[in-house]
Amino acid sequence: MQAIRSQGALGAAVVAALLIVVALPLGFVLLQAIFPQLSEGSLAAPLSHLGAIFSDPDMLGLSLNTLRLGLCVVLASAAIGIPLGALRGLFLLPLGPLWDLLLLVPFMIPPYIAALGWIMLLQPQGYVQQLSGVQAAGFLFSFPGVVFVMTMNVFPVVYFAVSRSVAASGARLADAARVCGATPWRAFVRVTLPLATPGIAASLLLVFAMAIEEYGTPAALASHAGFFVLVTGIERRFSDWPIDLPGASTLSVVLVLMAMLAYWLQHRIQSRHTYETVNGKPSDASRRSLGYWRWPAAALFAVVATIATVAPLSSITATAFMRTLSGGMHVDNFSLVNFVAIFGDQSGALNALGTSLALGSATALITGVLGLLTAYCVVKTRMRGRRLLDALSVMPNTLPGIVVGVGLILAWNQSFWPASPYNTWAILLLAYCCLLLPYPVRYASAAFAQIGDNMEAAARVHGASLAATLWRILLPLLLPSLAASMLLVFAVASRELVASLLLAPTGVQTSSLFIWRQFEQGSVGQGMAMSLVTILCTTTVMVAVTVWRERK
Repeated sequence: MQAIRSQGALGAAVVAALLIVVALPLGFVLLQAIFPQLSEGSLAAPLSHLGAIFSDPDMLGLSLNTLRLGLCVVLASAAIGIPLGALRGLFLLPLGPLWDLLLLVPFMIPPYIAALGWIMLLQPQGYVQQLSGVQAAGFLFSFPGVVFVMTMNVFPVVYFAVSRSVAASGARLADAARVCGATPWRAFVRVTLPLATPGIAASLLLVFAMAIEEYGTPAALASHAGFFVLVTGIERRFSDWPIDLPGASTLSVVLVLMAMLAYWLQHRIQSRHTYETVNGKPSDASRRSLGYWRWPAAALFAVVATIATVAPLSSITATAFMRTLSGGMHVDNFSLVNFVAIFGDQSGALNALGTSLALGSATALITGVLGLLTAYCVVKTRMRGRRLLDALSVMPNTLPGIVVGVGLILAWNQSFWPASPYNTWAILLLAYCCLLLPYPVRYASAAFAQIGDNMEAAARVHGASLAATLWRILLPLLLPSLAASMLLVFAVASRELVASLLLAPTGVQTSSLFIWRQFEQGSVGQGMAMSLVTILCTTTVMVAVTVWRERK
């Protein structure tokens, strides 16, 4: 009875937190989609605008383009991330930590910065053509080009999820299968890969959600080819006069439905194919030798790292060190003038960087705790409504940041609140937590699915409380997955742009806002220099945390 009461109290606290962080802004978005005059304080004429929206011939095209883009990015990310993650998790690779670092960097690069870097690299008279006479603008400004650029940004989500899951399960059970006569390939397919299925499914769901909600890359690349998606349609309804809040909210609901379809498919696959270890014995986490295959495997990692990391980062770096873009790739055009302007802090660049790092750290901590507790309620309890709780926790990753920002404005810019975070730094923290909560929830849920109930039951039999069981038994087992998700949250929150543009109060500037405003003012060199500094700072923090964890 004590355990039931503790789980009930925990469930109530999680529900209250999700209502504030997630349900409130999303609820106001839904209300705006139902009541077109909500922003004017009226509930008149509900759903009167739907006929015009769904009769728009572009509506079907936007929806199909969004699905097509999301599925292609998922398939491409799986094709790259799963093999590389399995190799890294199971075998000793030459320079293994270096590959982890290099494949982490693409996730550190903001998507809109990466897209701009690829444009400067491959466009006519771009850096590649200046050096080699070759340009690939026809490929870049097309649907395959958009899929390529987005995949290079998000496949590390799959890579790290697979490598950590495979490393955590170890090779002991696969070795037992081989002793019983299985070939190495059969042991991998029938034993190792099924144990990693929860992590793979969770990471692919996140990739799909990230692909359908990404704005910067489709706007920068696909618009030239006439390829538009729901997110660009939402942005046009916000930016073109007259502003169409009901239409943007309705398209956002369509995005939610797409994400819920992906969630349902993932849940169906995971519920039908669940594998876990039940003996509680520690896994053999030591990696095995690849023998003479180690150098071909290292060459494969080198090729992927060169394309995903070195190429766009070289473009960003070159632009950051250029005096002028028109000067081209000439020695006398390179200087430190952009970095001198940034570190001189004449425009508040260092203060903006500090604000981003602080908000990123706070977001990672809050979402990590809330994600852990939410995943426990969903996977390890039998509380009513846990599937709805799981769906609510993953919803934010299906919405563009601009829609979440509007929801927060509609929710908190009301006169009936005795106190409101609106127009303070706290509204940015709420927005980041709402947008990024799915990361720790998905990763923690996948880790909980691999942990049998027998160890928790044993702890309860010996008198451990719910808090002690979570702290002493369950948390150490899922810490690698949870820490990886929190690092991803830190990286994304430190560079979030769209919600920051909408919600940042006067006097509060983040690094992404600084970069965006430099681009608007035509100071592309200073913008790229600030991008490079931000990437180095966030990557250094993540590497330091990873090294500390491994030493502990």
